[in-house]
Amino acid sequence: MITKITIFGVNEYLMKTIHFQVADKGIFLPAKTPLRKVIHEIFRREGKQLEELTIVFCSDEYLLELNQQFLKHDYYTDILTFTMSERGAPVVGELYISIDRVRDNARLLEVSVLQELRRVIFHGTLHLCGYKDKLKKDLAIIREKEDRYLLLLKKRINHA
Repeated sequence: MITKITIFGVNEYLMKTIHFQVADKGIFLPAKTPLRKVIHEIFRREGKQLEELTIVFCSDEYLLELNQQFLKHDYYTDILTFTMSERGAPVVGELYISIDRVRDNARLLEVSVLQELRRVIFHGTLHLCGYKDKLKKDLAIIREKEDRYLLLLKKRINHA
């Protein structure tokens, strides 16, 4: 019996495991291939295996509905992270990102919308790797890692 084996190149593999979708509000996101590579690097460095990640861009209203429905929270947030896989299994996750919150936060933090968007993507990715942010010490750890991976992405984009 002959078994068909498909071998993906790096870019094909990245495209098949990390998806970008728009729910009701989109945004231009340049340099997706380096971003995908850094997301994979995050999982590798943090000792997790990624099976599939879907990143969904949406409005405040869309994310508020999800926050109310699934977490019973009645407030706006920039991101919701959902793990769809069993503990110990390769990660299957979804990140829902409010473009409205990202834009407002970028203005407040005096950074570009693109930088804030990438930070939020890395924040959700780190949640999928097991990091928390409720305690002050945990938030400091996740922020330091976000900064580290933002720098790595910047280096990858500049050397591409």
